[in-house]
Amino acid sequence: MDRYLDLCEERRLDEAGAILTEDARLVFPGGVEYRDLAAMVADARTRYRWARKPVRDYVVAPGEAPGRSIVICRGTLTGEWLDGSPFSGVRFVDIFVLRGDRIAEQHVYNDLAVVAAMDTANHHEDTLETAP
Repeated sequence: MDRYLDLCEERRLDEAGAILTEDARLVFPGGVEYRDLAAMVADARTRYRWARKPVRDYVVAPGEAPGRSIVICRGTLTGEWLDGSPFSGVRFVDIFVLRGDRIAEQHVYNDLAVVAAMDTANHHEDTLETAP
């Protein structure tokens, strides 16, 4: 999983895509689903400049069907919003369903939307003028 995540972060999408099954599903917060990495990256560019997962822990479990396994990756995200301001320590959990040695599904859960809303609210409070 580290190799796949590293390749995605480095935007080496052809190499990362070779780790996916042909019918892979990439499901992101809000139930947004992608069938390829290029579409996922294009959509991500509307929310942040870049993001990394520098802190990762894994749990591996057998899947329900023979030849399948589940990998749970949890950690924190670091990155940069579109306005250039940084974010870090944002919680995430990725659940991977493997078919053999390839990724058939990736389900992504994170607090980016919550952090973005808090950053916006804090920025708004910082810019409010108070009456004399």
